[in-house]
Amino acid sequence: MTEIINDIITDGKYVELKYKVIDVRTDSVLTEVEYPLGYVQGVNEVLAPAVMHELEGKAAGDTIEVPIDCNQLYGPRDESLVINERTENVPEEYREVGTAILMENAQGQTKTFHVTRLAGDYITIDGNNPLSGREVIFKLEILMVRDATEKEMQFGGKIEEGPDLPEGTRVPI
Repeated sequence: MTEIINDIITDGKYVELKYKVIDVRTDSVLTEVEYPLGYVQGVNEVLAPAVMHELEGKAAGDTIEVPIDCNQLYGPRDESLVINERTENVPEEYREVGTAILMENAQGQTKTFHVTRLAGDYITIDGNNPLSGREVIFKLEILMVRDATEKEMQFGGKIEEGPDLPEGTRVPI
């Protein structure tokens, strides 16, 4: 009888996973990554440190849930970073929910704000991280765990190979 040994997540392992971020209060999915996210454990942190720590020792096929208090990561919501403005006072290219707007204060510091709402004649622009003030659950499904190649270790993730074209082939750009 052949025994199959699953690799477990440790430093130097290439990992692919999918995840959802679920708001604890509303039980709604805030973010869902359906296309596999690939990274090398211990080389780069692609998720919150608490999530990366919980992945240690897990194997392909495992599903884990990690509660995160986003106040610790991003701080509490700051309502002074929320701007409600008449839509007519905002340039047209910024009048779509999800649009990122880089703003600068009088001291020259920049911060990214996002358009979060259009209602009637008003637009809401928010400088808070979308997860600020929330408690969430990261639900992760581990798809693959294997030894990382040297190139993956160097770059922190999977290296996509281009098409195998005959030497001398020109590709229009």
